[in-house]
Amino acid sequence: MTMRKLSPQTQTAYLRVVKNFAGFLGQSPDAASAEDLRRYQLHLVEQGMTSGHLNATITGLRFFFETPLEHPELMKRMRHVYEPRKIPVILSLEEVTRLLQSAGGLKYQAALGVAYGAGLRANEVVHLSTTDIDSERMVIRVEQGKGKRDRYAMLSPTLLELLRAWWRPSSCVK
Repeated sequence: MTMRKLSPQTQTAYLRVVKNFAGFLGQSPDAASAEDLRRYQLHLVEQGMTSGHLNATITGLRFFFETPLEHPELMKRMRHVYEPRKIPVILSLEEVTRLLQSAGGLKYQAALGVAYGAGLRANEVVHLSTTDIDSERMVIRVEQGKGKRDRYAMLSPTLLELLRAWWRPSSCVK
């Protein structure tokens, strides 16, 4: 897994998936059959596992059976579960204002504003620095986000002002 540059979180998740499958089987998973895999998938569905979790489980098992065991044929009948994408709820201006005001201080308002306003994940917000903000082009550079990908996010003028207010030396918390 390290050779394929999978993140430590992905490695841990894949190992957990194989461990859970072994627990279901009551034996080593390398002796599993395609029917065992199908029964396990049905078991997970009956337990009420979400489609996202179910798909992550299938991906972990696929890696296990295709890479170290070299038995990709066992995974042929295992299919990802697809659910229709729902459009996100967009908050009104008043709701966004109330949300930001409910944050503890300017630092938290800025973090929450960047997360909601630019669509960044929490980990991406945590790793932002002043050099990632391009106020001329009004974009935020996100380096090594999810999937180790770099990307740009739009920066609104209101959000830029909020960030500038937080980054002013007088507002820094020590």
